[in-house]
Amino acid sequence: MKKKLIGFALSAVLAVSVFAGCGSAGGDSDTIKIGTLGPYTGDNAMYGEGAKNGMELAVEEINNNGGINGKQVELVSYDTKGDATEAVNAYSRLRDQDGVVAVVGPVLSGEALAIKEMATDDNMPILTPTGTADDITLDAPNSFRVCYLDAYQGNAAANFAVGTADKELGAKTAAILVNKGNAYSEGLASAFTKTFESKGGQIVGTESYAQNDKDFSAQLTKIKELNPEVIYIPDYYNVAGPILKKAKEMGINAKFVGGDGWDSVQVEYADAAQGSYFANHYAADSPDENVQNFIKAYNEKFNKTANSFAGLGYDAIYCMTDAIAAAGSTDSQAIIDALNKTDFSGITGHFTFDENGNPKGKEITIITVDGGELKFVTTVQGDN
Repeated sequence: MKKKLIGFALSAVLAVSVFAGCGSAGGDSDTIKIGTLGPYTGDNAMYGEGAKNGMELAVEEINNNGGINGKQVELVSYDTKGDATEAVNAYSRLRDQDGVVAVVGPVLSGEALAIKEMATDDNMPILTPTGTADDITLDAPNSFRVCYLDAYQGNAAANFAVGTADKELGAKTAAILVNKGNAYSEGLASAFTKTFESKGGQIVGTESYAQNDKDFSAQLTKIKELNPEVIYIPDYYNVAGPILKKAKEMGINAKFVGGDGWDSVQVEYADAAQGSYFANHYAADSPDENVQNFIKAYNEKFNKTANSFAGLGYDAIYCMTDAIAAAGSTDSQAIIDALNKTDFSGITGHFTFDENGNPKGKEITIITVDGGELKFVTTVQGDN
């Protein structure tokens, strides 16, 4: 089925016409291979599947519109199962066996950190769509991301929780439940704490749990006794969901706030998550025409609703192909130099990259769960 090209993406496809005829990629003169890796099975498969689907939609559109100077883009994907060792093995295959010219991924922060040193040594152009841990791009001039950082979204969540503007929560007290040893969870918790307290709020308690814990009764009992106005749970939906369910059973009436890892929490935990809030990369009910065109195209192709990981994967492919086109080459350093000059508008926002390869100026969307649906509340920014 031929799809109508989404409006903003047209510039990316037209830009590829300037691509100079340089050395072929991946050993095939008719294709340019881009690798990706993520959790397509396991606990975090909803994230990996969404990101990969968004990438596949973008690749299909680009190829239907002539590819990169007549060369078709080939996406080579490997399942990491959310495991760091699997991520390292997958990256090695992409580099050694598949001959990719760049990697759009990994999906999870832990995966990105696992391959960071290897990819930096290889000078492989890396553009993670969804890895938010601060250290992913630090001291890695080859690495970039289209999503905002953990610290930035943790700050933004605190600004929303403590803020008194229209639709903000205006809370004076908060408690935090953090996944001990998880880089994503700890990064968000640290940033939230710092900003919430700097704006005059009080963190009345922080409770932790281990990665494989299933019972959160003890932590929630302690927090309930503290009676915070807000409870911040920086974790993925498959962990946040059971916590919200237990909190509801215990009659905890605080406002619950989370990070972008909550995306899809409404699928299995709609009742428990009702009225909760989380930071996200875009809102599916946005009136923006480009967003709505993307959502329609995604639904037509995959017969499901696009989550934010799908939007970020889609943006990342267009951003990377823009860079390859601007580079006029599949040479690694040429692509990296082009990424540094990025000035890109996608469905998850407009951005350029700072000196560490992180997007500048992206607003964060606050979503609420209402009747099993994700609904736009407001936009906020983090503290730089």
